[in-house]
Amino acid sequence: VYDALVRMVQNFSLRYPLIAGQGNFGSVDGDSAAAYRYTEARLAPIATEMLSDIDKETVDFAPNFDDRLLEPTVLPAKIPNLLVNGSSGIAVGMSTNIPPHNLREVVGAAIHLLDHPECSIADLMRYIPGPDFPTGGIIVGKKGIRDAYEKGRGRVVMRARVVREQKRAGREQLVVTEIPYATSKTRILEQIVDLVKRGKIDDISDLRDESDRDGIRIVIELKRGADAVAVLGRLFKWTSLQATFGVISLALDGGVPHEFSLKEILERFRDHRVHVVIRRSQWELGKARDEAHVLEGLLIALKRIDEVIRLIRGSRNRGTASKKLEKQFKLTERQAEAILNMRLVKLTALEKKELQDRMAVLKARIAELEAILASPEQQLAVVRSEVEALLEAYGDERRTRIVEEDDFVLEDLTADEEMVVIVSAQGFVKAIPMAVYRRRGGADQALAAMERYEGDYLRHGFATTTGDTLLFFTDDGRAYALAAAEVPEGGRTARGRALYQILGFARASRVVAVLSLARAPAEGMLVFVTRDGTVKRTPLDQFTGLRAGGVNAINLQTGDRLLDAQFSNGAGEILLATRKGRVIRFEEEEVSPMGRAAQGVRGIRLTSGDRVVSFLATRRETTLCTVTEKGFAKRTPLAEFAVQRRGGLGVVATPLDRTTGAVAVVSEIADGDQIALISNSGRICSLAGDQLPMEAPGAPGAPLIDVPAGEMLLDLTLAPSRSVTGDTEQPAEDEYDPDSPLDPDDLVAPAGDAEETDETQYNLLGADKE
Repeated sequence: VYDALVRMVQNFSLRYPLIAGQGNFGSVDGDSAAAYRYTEARLAPIATEMLSDIDKETVDFAPNFDDRLLEPTVLPAKIPNLLVNGSSGIAVGMSTNIPPHNLREVVGAAIHLLDHPECSIADLMRYIPGPDFPTGGIIVGKKGIRDAYEKGRGRVVMRARVVREQKRAGREQLVVTEIPYATSKTRILEQIVDLVKRGKIDDISDLRDESDRDGIRIVIELKRGADAVAVLGRLFKWTSLQATFGVISLALDGGVPHEFSLKEILERFRDHRVHVVIRRSQWELGKARDEAHVLEGLLIALKRIDEVIRLIRGSRNRGTASKKLEKQFKLTERQAEAILNMRLVKLTALEKKELQDRMAVLKARIAELEAILASPEQQLAVVRSEVEALLEAYGDERRTRIVEEDDFVLEDLTADEEMVVIVSAQGFVKAIPMAVYRRRGGADQALAAMERYEGDYLRHGFATTTGDTLLFFTDDGRAYALAAAEVPEGGRTARGRALYQILGFARASRVVAVLSLARAPAEGMLVFVTRDGTVKRTPLDQFTGLRAGGVNAINLQTGDRLLDAQFSNGAGEILLATRKGRVIRFEEEEVSPMGRAAQGVRGIRLTSGDRVVSFLATRRETTLCTVTEKGFAKRTPLAEFAVQRRGGLGVVATPLDRTTGAVAVVSEIADGDQIALISNSGRICSLAGDQLPMEAPGAPGAPLIDVPAGEMLLDLTLAPSRSVTGDTEQPAEDEYDPDSPLDPDDLVAPAGDAEETDETQYNLLGADKE
């Protein structure tokens, strides 16, 4: 009994489990269930539909195996469980193997059969295209399904559902997310390992089981250049990733074994439900008539209650009173007993009204039941309404996909791996896997080893995933799109690959902005600012699906260059800072949205020799950090800069002279941020943002950094500060935020082998990762 109970709990064995279990009831790996003393079980809601109305004499009962108890010979079963959950068993000289099906599809076919009794099996297959296995997967070919539905026997070919994930550096991996019904995941892994060790498949470099409670995930990592389709074909041929379900639709019909077609099974279910409806209606009719008979006696007594009371008071005992009531009021013995048992509260007007209302309900119900018993059409209508109710309560979507025999299904999917994308000022890009990026060296080492490349330094760096799309904007006003997965992978000391070679723009152009579409606001805007103070807003949807070779993002005037591009939610503010220390702040809504080919409008009026050096899509409450080329820096609350109309001269934010040098950059800064100041030689200096003095507009700031002659500051990088443990800063795993800027201390050459690009891994094949 316990083995049968265990199977009815397992959601990988039954399409609709009939028992809800608590504890270990086995796994798809083939693990056995715990002993019954460690588990608990109760009926699942759908199981109550199998037992519905069993107490209304709807089915016959017979003695059990030792004649101590009575058990039903068959269940009333509103649900066609033989089709929905299937059946498998072996008897003397015969066996049965019926696959599970989707309840919604089976009910649809049953309703069609009720409406069209002469329909063909082909008509029913429009509702039931094939089995629907609880483990999902794919059924290849429809001939075996047709044979099973028409003849009662057929071979159904099942395959695992496999997706192909594109990894970095042109590598691929096959990921099994669903396996064939009644196969063991552990057995599949063992078969693959055996094939690799015997040399029958030599294109697999790694095999991992990443399955968890959320589902199956078997990762088959391929060697570089391997043919994924060919490897999968061999796996289907030699492992249980492809299996056959031999359908034998054998069941007992009146105690006689018989192989059924699909239509015959549905007809037997229909006939069974009609039989149940008839027997239930007969039982309910008898109960309703019996209750109505008693109520008739009570209502007669209430009409002549005074006579009834005198008769009872004048009787010698209960038996005498019953005889007198039967004789005087022409009642039956049952009615007379009901009157004698009637409580005095029934004499109230309210109780009398309730008896009359109940009598009316019973008469209507009796008429309804008599009509059902007299009409086969109404019996079928009741069956139809009951099976339709099952759709609302238990119907769900199909899990198993059915394809033609010549369709080789291999779904493509990009693996969503965390990575860091780094772009240098001279336009070199590389991707570092997050696992490698987190293994850091000391904070005093040079930034990403850029000191070896004269005049170059890190310009953009952010965390993303391989499923992201990056937008690159060059200073000549063009926009390019690149999938993050296509960014070439490089070591932490590598310079990367030139973007002009990857994206195809002119070598003389310079990348001024890199944006991640994953971080774009919903229905947002792109704001562009040029060096000459022109501002433009364009809806973001105009930059989705960019063609190869790029598109024009802004139409520039002669001599002007694009300075920056940023995302905006469309309702913020724009702040422009110039080289001569002027700042203007205005509402973003002052710039009307424009198309890609538009030129934009004036954001700030520049004096001779001045140009815009920084653009911020500001928040309402923030602090601005101003840094000059000679190392003077300060902080200023944004509220110190009044909101103006666009196109003005702005206000003097920082007075300048030969000592301070021109403004290098203006950026937002928050309490606790770390600042990495970058010079034109690639040297950086890290300091806490809190070290900068808080000064109002008009103050030059403090000389915090000693800038040697011939050198000047060009840019800065911001990152939230983190706790320091020992001599080296170590980020906690739970503190990692992919949307945060990079920590400048992270962007350093690694300790150890400069060519190392991945963690050392070991796999199920017992060999080092390639």
